[in-house]
Amino acid sequence: MVAKTFKGLENVLADELRQLGAENVEPGNRMVSFTGDLAMLYRANIGCRTALRILKPIYKFYAQDADELYNAVKDFAWDEYLSSSQTFSIDATVFSEKFRHSRFVTYRVKDAIADYFTEKYGKRPSIRLNNPDLVFDVHISDNEVTLSLDSSGESLHKRGYREAQTEAPINEVLAAGIILLTGWRGETDFVDPMCGSGTFLIEAALIAANINPGIFRSSFAFERWPDFDQELFDEIYNDDSKERPFEHKIYGSDISPKAIDIALRNIKSAAVGKYVEVKTQPLQSIEHAPHEGSGGILVTNPPYGERISVDDMEALYRSLGEKLKNVFKGYKAWVIGYNTDLLDAIGLKPSLKFPLFNGALDCELREYVIFEGTYAEFRKEGRSVKNEEFKGERNPVYKRRDFVPTVDANSEERKPRYNKWRREDDGERKERRDDDRRGRQPRFRTEGKPKNALEEKLRKPYHERRKDEEDRRRFKSPGGERMTHDGQDEQQRQPVVHNEARTSRMVRFKQPRLAADKEQPIIHGRRNSWRRNDLPVKEKGGDDNNNE
Repeated sequence: MVAKTFKGLENVLADELRQLGAENVEPGNRMVSFTGDLAMLYRANIGCRTALRILKPIYKFYAQDADELYNAVKDFAWDEYLSSSQTFSIDATVFSEKFRHSRFVTYRVKDAIADYFTEKYGKRPSIRLNNPDLVFDVHISDNEVTLSLDSSGESLHKRGYREAQTEAPINEVLAAGIILLTGWRGETDFVDPMCGSGTFLIEAALIAANINPGIFRSSFAFERWPDFDQELFDEIYNDDSKERPFEHKIYGSDISPKAIDIALRNIKSAAVGKYVEVKTQPLQSIEHAPHEGSGGILVTNPPYGERISVDDMEALYRSLGEKLKNVFKGYKAWVIGYNTDLLDAIGLKPSLKFPLFNGALDCELREYVIFEGTYAEFRKEGRSVKNEEFKGERNPVYKRRDFVPTVDANSEERKPRYNKWRREDDGERKERRDDDRRGRQPRFRTEGKPKNALEEKLRKPYHERRKDEEDRRRFKSPGGERMTHDGQDEQQRQPVVHNEARTSRMVRFKQPRLAADKEQPIIHGRRNSWRRNDLPVKEKGGDDNNNE
């Protein structure tokens, strides 16, 4: 199985899957592969905080072009998963030079599935974009195609507790991933001084109490699968044995009363009100940290100046730095931002910088360790700013997974062709020809004498055909007709004789029409006109050839 996530959260998701009981867990680029049974599939959807989707691969094959993709998809036994009375949708992800447009891939796969049912049953399943019975995921890497069943349906970041949102809320999966990257699991107080709609607050409460994030969702796509086990799902869904008490508090504030009202509604919907306190308060008016001297963690997502902006963004970030230094002593602060100049305006040296994506924005997560006194005194106490529990990797190197096609790898129908060379049985390397492709006959014979002039023409290389065309345009017979290829030498061909009558018919020169003042001729059809005054004036009685 495959769990998809955001770039930078792969290791966090891998740890989550291991804790849920997954086996053979291998992080990849924006995904984590793992193995498990049906119960593991259900637990991954309900319990993973940093997963966007959980996919179950059902069919793998090689495809070099759209026709091979269509034929391979059509060959699959789709009636094992889908009936003609059901609805389905397709989500395609493409990383290939052979397939450049994901929507085109979606259409070809849809056509193949529809034609399979039409030819076999006389009717086909319908496409539905919203809440379909089955969701298929198509992933293409170079010529490797993987078809999967999407067990989640809607993205797992849609927890189900959000009643309303502010203008630019942070994604729930990203918020949970940032909190898990910090290493915080509820050991101290949690503060967000610019909480907005309360996403960080709610995700922190779910992590601290170890509440499964998927219990708020109304449905999952796997509930419509033919092998859905209702009893097993109910057992996993209602299991709260791993929840734990939370002894500390989560505090949030924001300058906007509307944002605080939205946050309160979302907190109530998530049933974590006993862990969270919020109030309307500008950042500049914060004078005391909760339980001063006991330390804690601060995580916030200040405005970037893109969708939400204030009059003076730099002053806002300077105020944040001042409050961190003077109010939140003993805290570890984590700030995610988009503009590095604004992050530098905080005025504190970060102990860690980690790249993350917030939607399409290339952001940076920074950690600040706040302490009293100088850094030398801080070090003398045996303390360090280094975060040993940080799970992120700056430049991870992922092992490429072996691609094992569903059909026989030696089958000529699905055998991959990686390059233009092949090795014959005698060991000689020969160039692969276009007519070696499966099911495709050469357009013209390549051996023997050509049957006609067209076949002779198309047997020639492109540059020779181009040269012949240019010769036809340059040379004509004395009668004005095109000469045919009759084996004549090029010197015997005669160039076209100039024909004055023919030229006069083709080119009709019009004298310029003078304007009323007879100063500026008007020449139609030309961008740049000329003035009579600009012409050289010939002196009377003079001779151009005798000018001194």
